[in-house]
Amino acid sequence: MRQISLIILSFFDYFHKKKIINFIKKKIDKIDTVIDVGAHHGESVKLFVKNFKTKNIFSFEPSLENFQRLSDNVRFLIKKKKINFHVYNLGLGKKEETSYLNMPLETSSSTINSINKESDYYKKKNKFLGEGNKDFFYKKEIVKIVTLDSVMKKNLLELVDLIKIDTEGFEYEVLQGSEEVLKKTRILLFEHHYDSMLLKNYTFRQVHDFLILNNFKKVFKAKMPFRKTFDYIYENTKEL
Repeated sequence: MRQISLIILSFFDYFHKKKIINFIKKKIDKIDTVIDVGAHHGESVKLFVKNFKTKNIFSFEPSLENFQRLSDNVRFLIKKKKINFHVYNLGLGKKEETSYLNMPLETSSSTINSINKESDYYKKKNKFLGEGNKDFFYKKEIVKIVTLDSVMKKNLLELVDLIKIDTEGFEYEVLQGSEEVLKKTRILLFEHHYDSMLLKNYTFRQVHDFLILNNFKKVFKAKMPFRKTFDYIYENTKEL
């Protein structure tokens, strides 16, 4: 059941990602610098490199297990394309701290947020992506959290073409620690979960209002296949 579900998800996700890439191509002519927050195993890195002549990629992945897979998966591609690849075994948030990452069997769903195991969405996810009687979120990993601003100030970038954030319910905290970087960012791509499985301490309205205050406007919204999750794209309204 689990393997079949993953294959079906991958099939529909391919077309969903294609829609996002096509939209981004219409908005900006090139993407030299990408910041990839929640890089997992390098899926987004491969997607950006395949579709854009990217020069610099900064990837953040808090899980050591995922980080090691990420490094192995993109090593050859990065060398072949001669990309400046900076990879950090760190999580991003609004302050520096140590936290716990809830690790599931399907590791792309790893989250710092607490889990509501009584929610219908959790039970459904556990049924289709779980493994027998094993709890879907079956272990915790200690991770280090820093702010994006604290890391990127050392790199002296004048322009960031795209920030992608996929942190399973921790997106608002990441943005709150990124205000300086956002000032020189053209496009922001992130997802927002509307299900009750992830216990977040914020709403989408708070995220939206925060981005409006930081001179961004919403230009794209699309529901992810078979999930109560949407991908959003915001564009900086200031000329960079």
